[in-house]
Amino acid sequence: MRNIAVFVCVVLVLSFFLFGCAATVYVPESPPPPKAEVKPPAPGPHAVWIDGHWKWSHDRYVWVPGHWVKKSHGQWVPGHWDKRPHGWVWMEGHWRR
Repeated sequence: MRNIAVFVCVVLVLSFFLFGCAATVYVPESPPPPKAEVKPPAPGPHAVWIDGHWKWSHDRYVWVPGHWVKKSHGQWVPGHWDKRPHGWVWMEGHWRR
């Protein structure tokens, strides 16, 4: 019985480290204004344009160009930078059903 209790504890601790350690990254400075991009023609009727955005990488902002993706179920909610008390946080874009 003791072995089962130890096993359960080990699994719980490992689960915490594997799934519960997504640390929020706070960026101390606001992102630059978005770059103007020329949107190329859609590759097909089921394509959705994802706007480019600034990404925080190695202590500086780096531009990620916009691109076309295959439409999923629902509506695309664009990613955005959110101002928080400790700095700026990137909120990832996602599909909303």
